Order: sequence, then structure tokens, then C-alpha cells
Amino acid sequence: MDRKWKWVLSSGALLVIFLGRMTTALEVPLDLPQPPTITHQSPKDFIIDPRENILIYCEAKGKPHPSFSWTRNGTHFDVEKDSKVLMKPSSGTLVIDISGEKAEAYEGIYQCTARNEHGTAVSNNIIIRQSRSPLWSKERKEAIMVQVGVSLVLQCRPPAGLPPPIIFWMDNNFQRLPQNTRVSQALNGDLYFSNVLLDDTRNDYICYARFPHTQTIQQKQPITVKVLDMDAINETVAAMYNYTNNLFVDSPSGERRPSFMAPLGRSSTQMALRGGVLELECIAEGLPTPEVSWYKESGDLPSSRMSFHNFQKTLKIADVMEADAGDYRCTAKNSLGSAHHTIKVNVKAAPFWISAPRNLILAPKETGILTCRVSGDPKPQIVWSVNGVPVEDSPKDMSRKVEDDTVILSDVQTGSSAVYQCNASNEFGYLLANAFVNVLAEAPRVLTPPNNVYQVITNNPAFLDCASFGSPIPTITWFKDSQTSILNKDPYVIHNNGTLEINVAQSLNSGKYTCIASNNLGTKENHVYLEVKEPTRILAQPEYMVVQRNRKAVFECKVKHDPTLIPTMNWLKDNGELPDDERFLVDTDSLTINDVTEEDEGTYTCVMNTTLDQDSASAMLTVVEEPDPPTDLELTDQRERSVQLTWIPGDEHNSPTQKFLVQYEDLLHQAGVWHNLTEEEGTKTTAHLDLSPYAYYSFRVLALNHVGYSQPSQPSRQYRTNPAAPDVNPTDVQGVGTEHNNLVISWKELTGLQSNGPGLQYKVNWRQKDVEEDWSSETVANASKYVVSGTPTFVPYEVKVQAVNEYGNGPAPEAVVGYSGEDVPMSAPESVQVLVQNGTLAEVHWEPVLTSMVRGRLQGYKVSYWRERSLHQAEAQQEEQQVLAFSGNRTDGRLPGLKPYSLYTLNIRVVNGKGEGPPSPNHNFETPEGVPGPPSFLRIKNTNMDSLTLEWGPPQDNNGRLTGYTLKYQPVNNSNELGPVEEMTFPANETTITLADLKYSTRYKFYFNAKTIKGSGPTITEEAITIMDEAFIQQPIVDVVKVHPIGSAFTNVNSSVVGEEGAVISWEYFGPDKNVYVEYIVENSKEDWTKEFVNGSSGSQTYLIKGLKPGTSYRVRVVVKDHSEATIHSTEELVITLPAMKSNQVDLATQGWFIGLMCAIALLILVLLIICFIKRNKGGKYPVKEKEDAHQDPEIQPMKDDDGTFGEYSDTEDHKPLKGSRTPSNGTVKRDDSDDSLVDYGEGGDGQFNEDGSFIGQYSGKKEKDTHEGNESSEAPSPVNAMNSFV
Repeated sequence: MDRKWKWVLSSGALLVIFLGRMTTALEVPLDLPQPPTITHQSPKDFIIDPRENILIYCEAKGKPHPSFSWTRNGTHFDVEKDSKVLMKPSSGTLVIDISGEKAEAYEGIYQCTARNEHGTAVSNNIIIRQSRSPLWSKERKEAIMVQVGVSLVLQCRPPAGLPPPIIFWMDNNFQRLPQNTRVSQALNGDLYFSNVLLDDTRNDYICYARFPHTQTIQQKQPITVKVLDMDAINETVAAMYNYTNNLFVDSPSGERRPSFMAPLGRSSTQMALRGGVLELECIAEGLPTPEVSWYKESGDLPSSRMSFHNFQKTLKIADVMEADAGDYRCTAKNSLGSAHHTIKVNVKAAPFWISAPRNLILAPKETGILTCRVSGDPKPQIVWSVNGVPVEDSPKDMSRKVEDDTVILSDVQTGSSAVYQCNASNEFGYLLANAFVNVLAEAPRVLTPPNNVYQVITNNPAFLDCASFGSPIPTITWFKDSQTSILNKDPYVIHNNGTLEINVAQSLNSGKYTCIASNNLGTKENHVYLEVKEPTRILAQPEYMVVQRNRKAVFECKVKHDPTLIPTMNWLKDNGELPDDERFLVDTDSLTINDVTEEDEGTYTCVMNTTLDQDSASAMLTVVEEPDPPTDLELTDQRERSVQLTWIPGDEHNSPTQKFLVQYEDLLHQAGVWHNLTEEEGTKTTAHLDLSPYAYYSFRVLALNHVGYSQPSQPSRQYRTNPAAPDVNPTDVQGVGTEHNNLVISWKELTGLQSNGPGLQYKVNWRQKDVEEDWSSETVANASKYVVSGTPTFVPYEVKVQAVNEYGNGPAPEAVVGYSGEDVPMSAPESVQVLVQNGTLAEVHWEPVLTSMVRGRLQGYKVSYWRERSLHQAEAQQEEQQVLAFSGNRTDGRLPGLKPYSLYTLNIRVVNGKGEGPPSPNHNFETPEGVPGPPSFLRIKNTNMDSLTLEWGPPQDNNGRLTGYTLKYQPVNNSNELGPVEEMTFPANETTITLADLKYSTRYKFYFNAKTIKGSGPTITEEAITIMDEAFIQQPIVDVVKVHPIGSAFTNVNSSVVGEEGAVISWEYFGPDKNVYVEYIVENSKEDWTKEFVNGSSGSQTYLIKGLKPGTSYRVRVVVKDHSEATIHSTEELVITLPAMKSNQVDLATQGWFIGLMCAIALLILVLLIICFIKRNKGGKYPVKEKEDAHQDPEIQPMKDDDGTFGEYSDTEDHKPLKGSRTPSNGTVKRDDSDDSLVDYGEGGDGQFNEDGSFIGQYSGKKEKDTHEGNESSEAPSPVNAMNSFV
């Protein structure tokens, strides 16, 4: 990943800004008096176009505004006297109209002067010259005849122009002449030939000169060059002059060592000016054409500033420095030798500034210094002037002292302002600088605008400006916020120009800053603000991506930036704009390229810009695809059985080739079908191919890279191999009989390519093994098997198959042993014996069948056995037959899964490849007794407060003679802790028992199993809860809907109703899964099943379902689910009907404590009545009868529920149902047998308590209730009302 952090204010930029701040010339506000300052002027050397007006610039400022004058060639130039010359208003710029005039009349050296009452400033000497493009002098050019191989120079020699023209060579068709290491143009414009060829003959070598200022092109007369070889020259001259000797024999037209054509000699000298361009040239001749190289003898070439041109013949060094002086050697070299030339370079320098004089602003009585420091080679001469007049010619000034490059001004006075000029010159040029001295007395003023806001990024320098002016120069102090201390230590730096620098700005540096400028004339303050922002950072950078062609590439670029800055996200491709293509989708933090193509490859950069900084990150995109198919398949090294294939790989498309796959097509045997032949590494381009005889081969190659296979190459030319005898025989040779008297010999046929020749046949050979007899043979064609008939049953044979064609036999085949056909066995196993191990397992033994009687390949024995009947039963009830197979030559086996106390029958058969033999005689055996199965059911009935009834059924599988049953039970508290265990046993003929003396409102768990003499069978469990009083547990009305269970992990599923709103479900679970749920739903409802989770441990489980609706039927089941909530086991569904709601009020009349209380109250009342009776007989009358008669209306004073007091007693209350009770449809209520009467406590036979407990027999006589009152009664009277009658 290429990551670059870019900041708007980089360190280099900050350095430049800082230097600019520190070195800016002191500016005087324009509202204050000041001498003139030249602000703009034309260049020193000004070449004008004669077709345009002359414009000579001279602009200046000052207070008051300066006036301007000019000199030309050292004398005053009176602008007003020349109508063609105009000076612009408030300016010194001249506009010279040369229309109708010759420009030469205005050539010369111009200098501008700007003056006001405080001084005079002068401009540079401006040399005005007219551009010139003189014509070529006419000359007659003779044809140049040269010999092949010699060197040649075609001279251009253009006319001198101003500026010099640009030279180039072209032909008559204005086409540039080709140049190379042999033919090239020199710096002076001449065309050099290191050696000439016959092809150089032409008549249109034309040199052109282009003059840039006048935009004109001039051409020289065409030059004709004729190149002749030596033989042609000798024959031509001999024919013309009857010479018999050869001419030009000694001319150097053959191969030769290099020599230099320019510059000449072994060394030369060249001068260059500092800051200019140095061009060194070496052009050599020779045959073969020499190559030119450069090096510096006294050091290295300046690689950053140098370049080679003109085919290495020109060395160019830009921005020449003193260090570039020295000896440069150019070397010309060819196969015959080399030549050297040394150029000594001297570097001179026109004057250049080390420190130019700067303006001075001085207060009266102050001292100042002007310095003019320059350098050059030779050393420049410095001349000082005041207001344009040399110092020595100006009026004497005692406060002024001139020392070489320095002017010292002491104790200056008001009115001594002036402009000083420094002129430094040598033979290569001059420098002229103006610097004024302004004597002022001025209070400070701050030039920086008030309330400036500076923004900077954290950890970057911050510069707060406080540009000021005053005379004397003001002192600058800084304060932050409300602090009173001066900021003059870390991290603050105050520069000479007043700028406050914070080296590494942090957020705590944000705030208000105050700068104060002060001198002896006053003070001035200014406020600025600094805001330090968080840097922009790319958090998630784009990553290097390799994407297949036509797929999608996504570059992410997630950025964090200061929330107060507005960000702008830009994406670049190869540092340029993204292509204008709808496939490029730019999102807020990503770039998506759809349907990528090869043109999309490159470097993608996300750039996040804010107004203060930026961050960028780059990543490359590489587009890959399948390689292009190989090309140019060629067959070499052709032999009878091999050939070498070569090819040229195709484009890999940025994914290296991993391997090449060579395929072949056999046009003789399988035209159009290509087969894989061999593979080669991706770095190879040849393959040695082993071939088969009698084939017409064509080859092709596929390339594989990371993306996939390329398309196949174009097929190679056809290559045919000659026929030969077979190299291989058929494979997979077998001898297997399909009938008891045959042998089938089979093989896998050879392919057409394996046949090696025409007329392919198979020679089949066989003979009986271990028998002295000759081989039998048969030759067949176009077949893969041969049947030998009349063989003995299942005897071994040796067989072999050999390939044969018209050119001979294949290699000698190896024999394979096979067997003739099998027949079913003839006899059964004998001596069958059964050893019974226990009630469920028996071992069977037998004698094996003789091999001769098996008549085939022994596969094993099959034992068939079945249960005839239980030993309990007299009649047979044969069950389904079971078969166990024992492979190999076994003589025993085990029979598992038998049922105890049963009669079994078995027989045994031998098995071979043809089938089963006859069975052995049936053999009977008995299994002993075992433990019984679980009881068929266990039900709980008649659950009361302290008793319940258990009912059970015998096991479905007794597995012997039942000896009885065992019952264990124990209480279970609310935290599922088990209490002590009670155990009972019952004889085998019992099926019910009632348990008494149980605890009321207690849950019990029951364990029940059956027994035989072998022990106890599996235990089934059940749970029940005793209840309090009338909240008894009713036997549920359970309709079991038979549903095929999904699994058999559940057994002994039972249910019972608890009260009016609950039901208990019990079961036994033996599965491995733990996600057990009880599910229930209202019968015939379409709602979803209600699901409650149960701890899924193995064994017996119970679960109480609460919150059911009274009088409602529910379907209930227990299920096991996997992690995906799919049901994997389920019980049968049970239908449970809850009873209608009954009163939960306890019948106090049946409680012993209440009966005792009532007896005590009755005795107390009896005593009171006796006392009252005695008093009444003594004269008082106790109005019991009147009191009862006074309350005949039961509605007048009912029971007061609100305050908890009792109302008056009423007979009619006996016949009203209690709150919350239900009245049966027939209007009657069955009285509980446990209701007690208090009649035994009355006196006399007629005395009795009524049902409401009132004692009325003795006091009012026997009172009969109306018939309708009795019918209205809905339940037994409450004893509470009996108490009301005595209140």
C-alpha cells in the first residue's frame, strides 16, 4: 500500500513563508511622506518586434507621487518634443509609435528617473534593439561526391540574426531528415555524417533557419550529395581518361578507428556563466559508427541538472555552478578502438546578490546602515550614488560615511531623506539597486487587519501576524486571552517583524491573542484569533486489489476530519482525473468500478481535502483474466515414438501461468475427441511427447493461471506414426463361470490408439489348473469375452489373453486363475446343537459341510429361527422368522434378542455364490425365565385428602411366572426434594390397592414393578397430589387419540387432573436430547400449541401444567426438539377434560375443631337460657319468640361485608347459594356424608338444631318449612349463619 500524507502547509512551504515574513522589505504606508521606489521596469536587454509599438515600462510609488524623466544613450530624452513618443499619465512608461518610422531610430540605452521632494530613484539601463532576420547570401552549390564509408559535413552557416535563429534540416517535401548516431546536427547547425552510405545520395539536403521574433523561416540552397563506392569511381574515371590504374585506392573508405570531427584535437576550452546553461559537444567519425560517452575527470556529473542530447553527442548542464568547472572527457568507441577529447570548462559569474540594500526608516537622531554585498567572477566593482548622482559628486554630508559596500548614516536629521543607488559591475554584467532612507517621527500603527482568524492543523506551526509601522520602529509584545504575562518563551517565538510563531500548535493554544506595538510616541494594539483544528486522517485505506475482468472492484476510503471543516473527497487514477465512464461510481467513502476492463488498471488515490489540509492514500488495481492461448505450435525432433512440441505463450494478463496442458486428437481412431497427454510447468515452452504407433496426431496447448484455463491454441500440423505390433495386452482379465458347466473369460479391450496397427484380434488361452494338459486357444476379434463350455463344476482354470495385429503379437501375457461355474450345495450342516446362555441369548453349533458338497465358493451359513410360543401358552403362536448370516467357514454363532420363557425352533443352511443348500432338520430349544416387563399401566383414582387408589395391569411380557408386585412411594416437596420411601408388595393376582393415612395437599411419587423368580422388572412411575377437603382430585376423563409417535424415546405416559386449573403429566424418557417440552392446546382450536420447557434428563419425569380453564378439554403431548426447533420425538396426544369450577370454601361443619367449638357455644347458650327461664318464671319474660318474629324479612339486614360485622339471622339465607358456587341443572345438591348434626346435643327427643344451627325445638315448637323454601336450597347450610341467630 502506497500511503502519502500531504499537508497544505508542508515543512518546505512553511520555510519559504517564514523566510518571506522575515525578509520582506519594510513598507511605509502611502499616507506618509516617502522617497520614490521603482515598482516595475522593462528587462535590461529588450529586443523589439519592428511591426509593433515599443513599450518601455517604468512605474514608481512615493509620497508625494514622483515625477518621471528619461535619458537615452546617457543624455536627456525630451519626450514632449517627439510626437511619436508618449508617456503614460502618473507613470514613467513610454509608448513609442513606430508606424511609418524605422525602428532603428529608437534603438539605444534608456534609463528612467523617478523623483519627488524626498529623493530620486533610477531604473536599470534598458537596451532597446530591433529583432533582425537577414536573408541568406546567394551561393552556388556544387554537387558533393563522396566515397562510401567516409565522413561528411554539410555546412549550414545561417545569417546572423537577433536573436539567433533556430536551425533544422528538411527535404523538398518539408519532412525532417532522419537523424541517428551516424547522422546528426551539431549545435552550430551543421549536419555531420560519421560515415556515409549509398542511401545518403539525394539532391535535397536543405538547411532552414527560423527567426522567432519575426516568425519567419528562411532556407539555404539545396545541397546535392552523391555517394559512390570505390569500384564504381575507378571504372568511371578509367573509362573517361583511359586510365589503367585505380584511383582513390588509398582513400579511407574501409573500417577504421574513431576520430573527432568537432571539436578538433585532443583538448579544447569552453567558458560558462554561473546560472546559465553549459552545452558540451563531441561528434566523431569512424566505421563502424562510434558510440560517444562522457565523464568528468575531477568529480561526478551533476545527475540532477544534466541531460544527454543528440544521441549522447551533447552534454547539457542547467543552472551552472562554480563546482561545474573542470575537465570533461568524451570518448568515441567502436569495435576497432577509441578516441578521447578533453574539454576544460571555466565558470565565470556576472555580479549576483549576496545581500541587496534595503530601505531604512529612521527617526531623528538615529543611526542606520546600508549594505550592498555582491559576488562575481571577476570580482564586481561597487559604485554608490545618492538620488542618481555619484556620492563623490553629491553635496558633502557629515552624517554619511561610505566604506566599500557599506554606507553608514549617523545622527540623521529631519529633511535628510534620500534614495541611495548601489551599482555592482564586471565584464559580464551589472546589478543596480535603489534603497531609500526616510527620516520620520511617527507613532505606532498596526497594519494587520483587526480580528483576523487564523486556522491551523494540530501539531503544525502557527504564525500570527502583527505587521506594524512607526518611527522609531515599534516594539511588539503579545498576550493571550486575559493573561497579563508577555508571550516570550516556549512554545512562543516573537520574530523581528512582530510575527508570533507557535512551533507545534495544540488545541489548548486556541484563543484570542493581542499584539501591542509601542515606541516613544505611543502604543497601538490589535486582536487576532487562533483556531487549532483536528487533522484529516484516512482511517480505512484502499487496499491492493486483484480483480478478474468483467467483475467489480470496490476501494474503501473512510476518513476522519475536524467537524468544523468542510471536506471534499476526490478520486484520482494515476494522479489524473477518473475516466468519464458510468462504470465508475463514487460514494461518500468508496469507489466502485463495475465490469472491470484492462484499461482500468492503475493506481487509484483517494484525496480528502479541507480548507487547511489534506490526506491521501493509494492502492493499485490489477485486472486479471484467463491467459491468451499459446501460438506458433511447432513439431521438432520427430521420431518413430516421440516428438518435441514447442509453442509461444500468450499474454498472461497479470496472472502468471502455472502450467501448460498438452492435448492430442487421433484423427484415425477418434476424430474430434481431444485427450489430455501431458502437463508442463508454466515457465516451459517445450514438451517431449511419447507417442503410440498407428495414429494420426494433432496437438494443441492450453495455459492455466490463477483465473483458469485459456482457450485452446490452434491445432498443430498433423503428425502420423507408423504401425507396429501391440505394446500391451488387454487388462482386467477374469475367468468366471455363469453356469455350472461353463467358464466365461472376459477382458477389457484395447483402445484404437493401443492397437498399434490394423487387424486387432485377441488370442484367448485356457487350461485346467493342476492338471497335465495343453493350453486350449481361440482367436477372436471385436469381442471382450469368450465362453468355454463343458467344464466341470467349480474347478480352477488358468486363463490368459494376448493382443495380436497384422504386424505381430503383443508381449507374452501372464496367466490368471479363474473358476468354472458354481451349483447349489448338495447337503446341510449336521450335528446341530444349541446352548442356551440365558433368557435372551443362545449359542448354536454345527459341523461344516464338506467342500465337495458345497459345489462353489463358500460364502457362509444362514441360521433361521422363530418363536413357537410362550411356555405359558399351550397353543402355538408362531412369530415371524428371523435369519442370521455367518460369513466364512464358521461352525458356531450367537442368537441374541430372544424372549425368556419361550419355545424356539431353528435350522441351518450352507450358502455359496449360486444360492442356499437344503436346511438341516428343525431343532427346538427353550429359553429360561427372565425378569418381567413393566406393568401395562398404573392409574391413580379416588384421590382424597389422605388417601388414593392405585390400579395396575399385568405386564404384557411376563417372561416367566409372576411372583408378585412391588410398590414404592415417597412424598415430594415444592423444591422437588424426595421424602422417605414406603414399600409394599402384592401377590400376582392383585390389581388394585387403596393407600390411606397420606398427608393432605402433598405430591407423591409412585414406583411400581412386577417380579418373577429371576427378579424385578422395569419400574413405571406415576405422581399424584392429595387435596384439601372439597378440592379433591377427580379421575380425569381421558380420551387417548392414537397418533403414530415420531420416536420411541418415551414410555409410560400418563396424566391426572389437579383441581380445576391444573393437570399433571408423567412419562419416562430415555433419549439423548435435552430440549424436552410439554405442549398443549384447546381441543378443536386452530391456535398454536402452547409450549413449556422441561428439564430433559433421562428417566421418570412429571410436570404440572397450571393456569388451565375449568370445564375445558385440552390435547397434551411431550416432545423433544433439536436446536432448529424441529420435533424429533413425540408422545401420543392425550385429551384431558378439566371439571367445572367448584367453591373453594371449606365446609367448616365437617371440621372437628369447629364441632367442638359449636358444642361449647351450645352448652353456654343452654346455661344462659336456663338462667333466663328461671328469671322469667320469677316475674320476668324473655322475648325470644318476639325477637325471632321481629326479623322475619331476610332482606332488611343482610350480612355486612364491608365492615366485617354480621347481620341479623334469616331463615331464607339457608336457601341462597354461597358466593362463587354453582347450582346444578336439576336444582338439587347432594349432601356430603360427612355433614354432622347437633341433634345429639339437644335436650329431649323433639329438641334439635335446624340445619342453620338455630335451637328452636324447645322454645317455639317444631316449625315446618314451606315446600318451596326447601326446593330453593342449593347446598348445605353454613354454620356461620347459625352463629348469626344468636347475635
